[in-house]
Amino acid sequence: MTLNEYLYYIILPVLMVAIILIVYRFLKGPNIADKVIALDLLITTGIGIISVYSILSGKSALLDVAMILALIAFLSTVALSYYLEKRNRK
Repeated sequence: MTLNEYLYYIILPVLMVAIILIVYRFLKGPNIADKVIALDLLITTGIGIISVYSILSGKSALLDVAMILALIAFLSTVALSYYLEKRNRK
């Protein structure tokens, strides 16, 4: 089994199942913190899918997109947690 077959037949289906489970957690999350964590994990899984597609297609520019998306996801999670911290103090 080559790397491309491994990525296409094993890694991508696992990531798709993970996305389905994460969306379920996002929709059923009892509070806002669970939803923020699920959204961050959804973006991280999307970065994994972009990376796999970049390897399969040979387009290295997609890795730049994945890196920018990771930075935006990190900053938004930090900003939202800061907001939740400030909201709970009042």
